[in-house]
This record gives sequence, structure tokens and C-alpha cells, in this order.
Amino acid sequence: MLDVRRMQILRAVVTSGSVTAAAAHLGYTPSAVSQQVAALERETGIALLERVGRGVQPTAAGRLLTGHAAVISQNVAEAESALADLRAGRTGRIAICYFGSVGPTLLAPALARFRREYENLTIDLTLTELEDPLRGITQGDTDLTITVGASAEGRPGIRVVHLIDDPYRAVLPRGHPRAGQRVLNLADLAGEPWVGCEPPGPCLEPVVDACAAAGFSPDFVANSEDYATAQGFVAAGLGVSLIPQLGLSTSHPDVVIRRVRRPEPVRAIYAAVREVALAQPAIRTLLDALKSAAEEWHMQLATRCLE
Repeated sequence: MLDVRRMQILRAVVTSGSVTAAAAHLGYTPSAVSQQVAALERETGIALLERVGRGVQPTAAGRLLTGHAAVISQNVAEAESALADLRAGRTGRIAICYFGSVGPTLLAPALARFRREYENLTIDLTLTELEDPLRGITQGDTDLTITVGASAEGRPGIRVVHLIDDPYRAVLPRGHPRAGQRVLNLADLAGEPWVGCEPPGPCLEPVVDACAAAGFSPDFVANSEDYATAQGFVAAGLGVSLIPQLGLSTSHPDVVIRRVRRPEPVRAIYAAVREVALAQPAIRTLLDALKSAAEEWHMQLATRCLE
């Protein structure tokens, strides 16, 4: 295998026209340059330079290798430039996993802000796996995952960042006897039929735990893992439901949405990234954009609660 460094030394000799000039340019001694060219000639088994007066000129083999050395130099320069762009986040790909209700409420505004700074990055979006939402992060297939109740315990090298707490709201049929109350005690719904809207897991746990703290277990008569469908079931009079605020960006015209207390169920939403990824400016910017979107949503929620 040819020594690339020696090929570059040969190129310097050919382009400068002498061993002495090449040595001065490279910061070597003329003797060291001559030794490297001689070693390259032994590798190739053919003469690469010939003397012409006080200088040298390449043989046919020398011109051939010099041309390839120029191509190698160009490729290395392009690779270094591409790597610098990738390191700075100017190019490349970011893979994001998320769950449905944060898509329009948190992720969309965060990405709009992020794209203003990193317009050339490709963004791949996929829905989070319910069984193991952090698997993509752990395996290196995903750069950032937005999930509920994430724990990095037993997963070294994973950083979990809290974004926001998302409170659940009571969703009642518009003609329900308690529809006129602005705030409901959770125990007020103890004897009602319930419409479930969460699969078993971190989103259902806050509901079940809060109901247990209020002294009852909800009687689920219908279930849907889609918030819009769950609202339709409520509007049809099948029961009442608790739906997280982020899942209520669009409300059914035949339901009312009320705050719940004593206790108020809340799900915690996090972003998970690999520790090493935090060295990338693009990942840090994306995290900051998500935090800002979460803060703006929280302020909007507080404003609505005061109305």
C-alpha cells in the first residue's frame, strides 16, 4: 500500500520544482525530503524524479502519482469541510421520536424556531414506541425522544430533560349536571361511567393513581387511544373522561372541559438525548427550542385558566 504522506511530499517536490524548495515549504530538511521520495520509489519499484540542471522533474510515474496525490488532497479537504459542517450542525440528519399530542403543541413550534437556524438539516420524525420509548436513544438510532415519565435509570449515557407538566382535564357531555362548574373535585366523578383514552403505561398511571387518591377506581365502559375519538364518545353520552391538556388542542363542540382538583392528575413530559449528543450545537438548540415552546404553552394555559 502506498504511503499517502510520501505521495504528498512527492507532490510538493514536483510543484515547487526542487527538493530544497519543497523542504522549505514543508518545514523538513532537504535530506528528509529526499529520503521520503526514495522510500516511495522503493514502494513503487520505479523512478519518480529525474534531475534537470539544479532542479528535478517528474517521470511519467511521478506525474501519475502527483495527480493522484492532488485528488487525495482535494478529497481530504472536502471531508474536513463536510465534517466541520456536520459537527456544527449545518448539515446532516436529526432523528426525533415523539408521541402524538406533543406534535402540534410543542414539537411543531419548536421545529419552526429550530429551522430558522439550521435550515439545511434533514429532520426525521417517528412516533415513540410505547413498549420502550428510549430504545432508539439507547441503540443510537434516535437523537432526541420526547416521552412521558421517562427514566434513564440503568441506561448510562442518557440525559433526561424535563420539559413540562401536562395536567389532565375533565371532559363532560355538554348537558352533564356538573357542566356548569368551572372546577371539579375528582371525587365528583366517582360514580360516573368513564371513557378511557390512554393505553396502559405512563399516561394512564396518573389518572388511575389520582382516582385512587380520591377514593375510587374509574369504571371504564369504553376505551379509545385517540383523544378525538374519546371526546366523541363523551359527546355521545357514553361517559366522562380525563384527557391531558396537550391532547385538547381541538375540542369537540358537544363537550365541556373543566379543571380537576383534589387531586389534579398530571403527566410529566421529558426530552431524552445521549450525553455525547449534547456536544452538538444543533441538539442543544433543539432542546432550547423545545423548552421555549413548553414555556409558551404553559403561559397560554395559565392565561386560559384565568379567563
